[in-house]
Amino acid sequence: MRTTQELFSLAGKTALVTGGSRGLGLQMAEALGEQGAKVVISSRKQSELDEACAHLASRGIDAFAIAADLSQDQQVQALVGGAIAHLGHIDILVNNAGASWGAPAEDHPVEAWDKVMNLNIRGIFLVSQAVGKLSMIPRKYGRIINISSIAGLAGNPAGTMQTLAYNTSKAAVINFTRTLAGEWGRYNITVNSIAPGFFPSKMTKGVLDAIGVDKLSRGAPLGRIGDDEDLKGATVLFASDAGKHITGQTLAVDGGVSAV
Repeated sequence: MRTTQELFSLAGKTALVTGGSRGLGLQMAEALGEQGAKVVISSRKQSELDEACAHLASRGIDAFAIAADLSQDQQVQALVGGAIAHLGHIDILVNNAGASWGAPAEDHPVEAWDKVMNLNIRGIFLVSQAVGKLSMIPRKYGRIINISSIAGLAGNPAGTMQTLAYNTSKAAVINFTRTLAGEWGRYNITVNSIAPGFFPSKMTKGVLDAIGVDKLSRGAPLGRIGDDEDLKGATVLFASDAGKHITGQTLAVDGGVSAV
């Protein structure tokens, strides 16, 4: 019987983290690397990836970067192929890359709807499909972590955010997680989702500036928004053998906002 430390260890494991150059993606890449995994991170901008790799290296983490736009099918295949070429195989996939758009529903641009849906759900489908076919299914092992949002659990209060496409896409991620877990469990692949609440990031900056951190914090039972380590524990749980009997689940990491 393994110890708790052994169950949470990722020594010898490999991971691909999309949207891993900053914010929540970089935090999760840190968590995986700190537990011993070799990590490939991806985002659209090479300059940001270079900075992220330098940051991870300063923490003793073995990291490699591949620039890719996951709204482009060919780049998805190139990313997964490149990650496998570098790592040998992919044990852990974190589907974090995403986009948002704010507009009233009656005026929401169709092209913006398509952009959000293509990256937030179609991109997750394509990356998961490629990683599954090329690595996880043949090896009968995998841990997939999809980043949804508490925005996928409910609508928005009147007069606050107007993010119809974003909320819809994140709800789709939650049921994508359940459905893929059901299909791929026979391959010893777990599929789970983390639903963050508000964290400081480039994506949330506009909302945080408009509503205010203090007001958002007052809406959380714990009285604060997320910080730069609050996703680490959940990420390691779902990525490691400590969570090997958990699949198809969505865990809100939101200070209790979705509970009240």
